[in-house]
Amino acid sequence: MSNNKKTVLVSAVLVSSIVLSGCGLFGAETVKKIDPPKSTAYTKDSGLASSIKDNAAPETEETVKTELYLIDKNGYVVSQTLNLPKTTAVATQAVKYLVENGPVSEMLPNGFRAVLPADTEVSVDISKDGVATVDLSKEFKNYQPEDEQKILQSLTWTLTQFDSVKKVKLKMNGHELNEMPVNGTPIIDTLSRESGINIDTSGVSDLMNTRPVTVYYIGGEEGSYYYVPVTRRVSNTVANSIEAAVMELAKGPSSSNLNSLFMTDVKLVEKPKVENGKVTLNFNDAVYGGFDTKIISQHLLDALVLSLTEQEGIKEVAVQVNGKAELVREDGKKLAEPVTRPEKVNTGSF
Repeated sequence: MSNNKKTVLVSAVLVSSIVLSGCGLFGAETVKKIDPPKSTAYTKDSGLASSIKDNAAPETEETVKTELYLIDKNGYVVSQTLNLPKTTAVATQAVKYLVENGPVSEMLPNGFRAVLPADTEVSVDISKDGVATVDLSKEFKNYQPEDEQKILQSLTWTLTQFDSVKKVKLKMNGHELNEMPVNGTPIIDTLSRESGINIDTSGVSDLMNTRPVTVYYIGGEEGSYYYVPVTRRVSNTVANSIEAAVMELAKGPSSSNLNSLFMTDVKLVEKPKVENGKVTLNFNDAVYGGFDTKIISQHLLDALVLSLTEQEGIKEVAVQVNGKAELVREDGKKLAEPVTRPEKVNTGSF
């Protein structure tokens, strides 16, 4: 099946599930919360759905939504937002919830597992310049070799969700790690999101003339879809990273375990315009997904916003089609205002 036909099929399945269920992948309350009069912005309760078990901590004033980067059944490092007990040490708590057989055990979404070996003790110290130093006990070295990169990515992306953290350092028993203890993966002075996540170099023959761009595809299965960040390598001949991200979304994932709702012929009809943190994108008709009605898919919009706001300086995304800004969403409401990134990703169930 061609990528184009596959995308149409995926679009039909996802849209059909939304119509039948009466709500989108962000849950039943999303329409009300992301459509205020003057802007279209996701709230902290927004996010693509995940199948969180009923015994997850209920959301009350004593809990706080926290993104934990866990490993799904296909081996991807994916954010799942869980309600953790309220604490002043949010960074340390988040890392503790990455430990196997630890407090996260009764909260794990179906198909997900923790990333740190059982019995690993952790502490996190955050400096004034935004570097989080994670000190791990000797039990840390008991992980499987194939999980080495996943652990680095999980720790980095879990901690950098917090505004006070920009980079991450690792220690074991108080000694700074220059390489991982099992497979010897080198650890640069500090880790950041710029290092990437779920790195995909397929089809790239000359890494030296490429650079990383992180985009979001859809993973999971019917009833438990979620967004998966993937770092692709794009040619340096594409100077604009915003255009490069759109191209990768339209190209679609290289893995059959992921999907994109972008048609392969989606293109920008003019250069992106960036001003004061807002990027304006003007697409051709293919962004509608090939349906008779000219409606923009909420999931396509979500993936686009998540992907572009990973780039430095981009805070919100405005979408046009052939120069017209008054688009219509799946709920029938107009999308006339820019869209901002959700505070948390992959929350709730539907």
